[in-house]
Amino acid sequence: MATTLLKYYRPPFPLYHPSHSLFYNKIFIRVPVYVRSFRFKFRLRCFSSILTNTSCSELGPLVDDFRHTKEPEKKRQLWLYNTMSKQKELFKPKVPGRVGMYVCGVTAYDLSHIGHARVYVSFDVLFRYLKFMGYEVNYVRNFTDVDDKIIARANQLGEDPIDLSRRYCEEFHHDMASLQCLTPSVEPRVSDHLPQIIDMIKQILDNKFAYTIDGDVYFSVDKFPDYGRLSGRKLEDNRAGERVAVDSRKKNPADFALWKSAKEGEPYWESPWGPGRPGWHIECSAMSAAYLGHSFDIHGGGMDLVFPHHENEIAQSCAACDRSNVSYWIHNGFVTIDSEKMSKSLGNFFTIRQVLEVYHPMALRLFLIGTHYHSPINYSDVQLESASDRVYYIYQTLQDCENVLGAHDGRRPEDSIPPRTESCISKFHDEFLASMSDDLHTPVALAAMSDPLKMMNDLLHTRKGKKQELRLESLVALEKAVRNVLTVLGLMPASYTEALLQLKAKALKRANLSEDGVLLKIEERNTARKNKEYEKSDAIRRDLAALGIALMDSPEGTTWRPAIPLALQEQLVIET
Repeated sequence: MATTLLKYYRPPFPLYHPSHSLFYNKIFIRVPVYVRSFRFKFRLRCFSSILTNTSCSELGPLVDDFRHTKEPEKKRQLWLYNTMSKQKELFKPKVPGRVGMYVCGVTAYDLSHIGHARVYVSFDVLFRYLKFMGYEVNYVRNFTDVDDKIIARANQLGEDPIDLSRRYCEEFHHDMASLQCLTPSVEPRVSDHLPQIIDMIKQILDNKFAYTIDGDVYFSVDKFPDYGRLSGRKLEDNRAGERVAVDSRKKNPADFALWKSAKEGEPYWESPWGPGRPGWHIECSAMSAAYLGHSFDIHGGGMDLVFPHHENEIAQSCAACDRSNVSYWIHNGFVTIDSEKMSKSLGNFFTIRQVLEVYHPMALRLFLIGTHYHSPINYSDVQLESASDRVYYIYQTLQDCENVLGAHDGRRPEDSIPPRTESCISKFHDEFLASMSDDLHTPVALAAMSDPLKMMNDLLHTRKGKKQELRLESLVALEKAVRNVLTVLGLMPASYTEALLQLKAKALKRANLSEDGVLLKIEERNTARKNKEYEKSDAIRRDLAALGIALMDSPEGTTWRPAIPLALQEQLVIET
């Protein structure tokens, strides 16, 4: 892992301190089964704020496709809600054309849940939109692989903590790939960055913002007058035992650990203060500085990280370097169940893997971006069914369009399209750009897709639409416009046909039916209709509809498609 990370790391010159090099050569632990060894040749520190990002070349060229906007320069504007200022601000990167973004990653000790999905889908949309705008983005998202929860879980399973964490990092990657989240530029892990973490703690101590007690190092919040500026909390609000550990040795109950002395049965590293491991908050300060510098553009995460994690990050980073500055602090809202925050600690969570057992990944992604990222979102079956139904409609429309164009010698030129089609696409582009520029208002962007999709279906299926002049040219232009937006939002499938088949398979699983079973019911209904047993045929249709299987009659016969189950349709009407 360290070798992989070093290729992203470009310090202006190698830094080597032989007097302390032995501190970083080995990781020690008191339980023999856990002994690990890592070697570091240099104490690495990066002063560069921007590095090369991962390849997502499909996004940049899409800018040129949005030519119908009356004021094209506005597409480069982006307003973001800044938690620090409590208002929306026009985004202006520190380096023109380049963006440095750090998002706090998962603590890898279990499968990730829907709350995690919301965080990383939200920031994937931001990553994609910044790329779409033409920015070169260095997106850093860390893994916490040294933590109390990881150690407790590893002890429970009799497993090495780093191995346990590595396994769940891979599971997380699998989930993110399913949700079509682009790979960040760098994914640093705590266990690979002990030199940088120890370096930063030493600097904080040298600057008199921390103190040592029996091998522990604590940050002194009294030394940092701006503590609480991000969250709006006052020091007297921080009652010991709620957000900070109770420890009578601390000068202030709100002081937090930068370094924890080694305990029996836990992994530890050698340091100037004795064997131990880093506190939770210091890792992100050290790794963000290593890959983005002390001053960068965006720092993000879930709303639950505002306090204490991000508040403490600010204090640490500024204590280590007085030039430390993050321009925009961005936080997404909670996922709730019955108005209560979803979390592992409360036991009211669904893992991403559990949801994807019965719903298509793009249905989950659409559900997550169907609410503005800053607002809370309530998880429910009816909302997932609604998202699944919408995704099916979008992909079916595009598949039908692809079939029609394929039957007419491929794609037709789109240089000449009717004014009505051009007006529809122009309006769609304007609404998409306006909504995304307004703090990534994805629900409005998704709603803007309705008109072009409706026009496509009219051209594909109605008598009037089929006779329209330049019909194929209109379909080409409309399909391209919708496809481009789906790409920016991360909703574009590799194949419409494959996605539709997967959506149908998930619907059958939720209904506890098989394809053969549905076809048998269709045959029974056809027989009943031939025998004029209309009450029986209607009952078969209703029974299937109740399970989320809609029958569609046409001159070519009866087919089926997924639909929202009848009971949930009624619930959806009540909720809306």
